[in-house]
Amino acid sequence: MSGTLGPRVVVAGTHSGVGKTTVATGLMAALARRGRSVGAAKVGPDYIDPGYHALATGRPGRNLDPWLCGAEAVPGLAGRAAMGCDLLVIEGVMGLFDGAAGFDGAAGPPAVASTAHVAVLLDAPVILVVDASSMSGSVAALVHGYLTFDPGVRVAGVILNRVASDSHEAMLRGALAPLPVPVLGVLRRDPLLTWRDRHLGLVPVVEQPGEVRLALDRLAAAVAAGCDLAAVEELARSAPPRAVAGPNRPRRPPADPVRVAVAAGPAFSFAYPDNGEALRDAGAELVPFDPLVAESLPADVAGLVAGGGFPEVFAAELAHNRPLLADVRRRVEAGLVTWAECGGLLWLSRSLDGSAMAGVLACDARMTDVLTLGYRAGGVAVDSPLGPAGTPIRGHEFHYSAVSPAGDAVTTSGRTGEATGGFAGPTLLASYLHLHLGAAPDLAECFVATAGRYAATVGR
Repeated sequence: MSGTLGPRVVVAGTHSGVGKTTVATGLMAALARRGRSVGAAKVGPDYIDPGYHALATGRPGRNLDPWLCGAEAVPGLAGRAAMGCDLLVIEGVMGLFDGAAGFDGAAGPPAVASTAHVAVLLDAPVILVVDASSMSGSVAALVHGYLTFDPGVRVAGVILNRVASDSHEAMLRGALAPLPVPVLGVLRRDPLLTWRDRHLGLVPVVEQPGEVRLALDRLAAAVAAGCDLAAVEELARSAPPRAVAGPNRPRRPPADPVRVAVAAGPAFSFAYPDNGEALRDAGAELVPFDPLVAESLPADVAGLVAGGGFPEVFAAELAHNRPLLADVRRRVEAGLVTWAECGGLLWLSRSLDGSAMAGVLACDARMTDVLTLGYRAGGVAVDSPLGPAGTPIRGHEFHYSAVSPAGDAVTTSGRTGEATGGFAGPTLLASYLHLHLGAAPDLAECFVATAGRYAATVGR
């Protein structure tokens, strides 16, 4: 599948990372309420922000990550996000030029997988969101630096965030007036526009959808009142049109669909839309279930996907659902083809902070005060549902937990060195690694094919 990307793309980047989700999501919501069909994407591997984007736009919130998927895949993934839309709004990650430089020897701007990198790959204009809460005239020096740091990045507008008053706004606008970049909007400092955080970022939408909808309404109104949305649309249209090839898709086998259970609900809300689409393209019928309330896995499933989320927040409720945990252990031990990531790894362990879990894996999990995060490249040491021994994988970790023993099935390297961990066998892979299948359809093909063989064995 191929198509055209642009002229309708704009990237919202920040100088510090502060307020990026608020402003980008507010732009999406305000433009959608203006009657536009808005595509949404997030630079980097984050799961939570795209949930806010999806609620703001009514469309899947997707991820654009040149490190996870390869730079060559980003235009096609962006084209998928923009398909059928009037414009595509992309939220940046951290500061505009912050990325994965140094991981694999890359040097110089733009850093790999930074907001600037994605903007260059898409030839898209950037709206620089500036946290102006503690500055006045210095804002000109800051914006001037961003305008000149990398000529290949087109910073085409500024939104001033967390502005205190009319006089504060006047000082900021006066300082910026000599620069060749327009101020597209100003947002006041307002505690009602600050969303509650958790240890891995914002609280997922699935936990508080009603409260988030109310917050989005307030935010959309504030952005519509404080920003020149017509100018934002005009800026998005300035992105030159380009033909893009669609992302690689799995080759769907001719066999009947293979039913795959997918853990969902408040405890397991981390999922890339591209992963689900890749599994479906490979022949899977995805059957969501909520481990907090389901008393058994869905009927006649040949596979199980348990991704990330916040099982630690719901450990007591998960432990209380003994019928489901017993069913999971029985069926996985009988060969149910299983892929678990991070939160799924904790759920399949014997215990989590003393609360009994499924007991599929011979390890115990506990929460820690140490954050483990970063990109990882490596492979699985043994045959697994995602491929034969040695299959290369690229992913990321983001967790405050540890399992003991850690396992030794997956070997990875990252910025801080090499590590081993995780558990694997011909029908199971469980590790801390989050994978994105947007550019790895072969992994989806292998998982569904393995589940199909299991289904044939048990007569489903």
